[in-house]
Amino acid sequence: MRGLDWHWHLAEGPAEVDTTELEFALMRTFEGFGRWQSECLASVCDLAATGPENALLHIIRMNERPKTIKDLARLTNRDDVPNIQYSLRKLIGAGLVLRKGSGRSGVTYEVTEEGRRVTDDYGALRRRLLIQAVANVPGFGDRLAEATRTLNLLSGIYEEISRVAATHRRG
Repeated sequence: MRGLDWHWHLAEGPAEVDTTELEFALMRTFEGFGRWQSECLASVCDLAATGPENALLHIIRMNERPKTIKDLARLTNRDDVPNIQYSLRKLIGAGLVLRKGSGRSGVTYEVTEEGRRVTDDYGALRRRLLIQAVANVPGFGDRLAEATRTLNLLSGIYEEISRVAATHRRG
C-alpha cells in the first residue's frame, strides 16, 4: 500500500505540513461549529441565524451588561462593523436584542426578555447535547484547556502576521 502524500502547495516541509493540517482542521471545525450554533438556535427559536449572529447574541448577554459595537468587535476579534450592524438589525428584528441610546458612542445593545429566554433555552440544549458528549470523553477537559491555550496563541500570531502582510502588501 502506498503512503499518504501530505505535501501540497501550502505544505512542503514538516513544519508546513503540521501547520497546514492544523489550519485545515480549524477550517472544518469552524464550519461544523457554525452549523452546530445555527441548528441549536433553530431548535429553540424561529430565527435562521448564522454562527456569528448566534455568537453576537450570546456575547451581548455575557455578564448581563449592555455592549457597544466596539465591544462586540473586540470580543469577537472582528473588524467588519457593517456586517456586525447587519447582524444586530437581524437580532433586533427578531425581538432578541434591544438597541439603547443614540449617537456614535452612546449606543448599546442588550438582550430582551425573549432574548434571555432563547439564550437560556440554547444553554440548556447545549448542556444536554454538547457538554454531555464532551464530558463522556476521558481526559477531554485537559485537552480542551490545552486547545484553548493553543488557539489563543495562534489568534495572536495570525493577528500579528496579518498586520505584517497588510503593511507590506504590493500594489
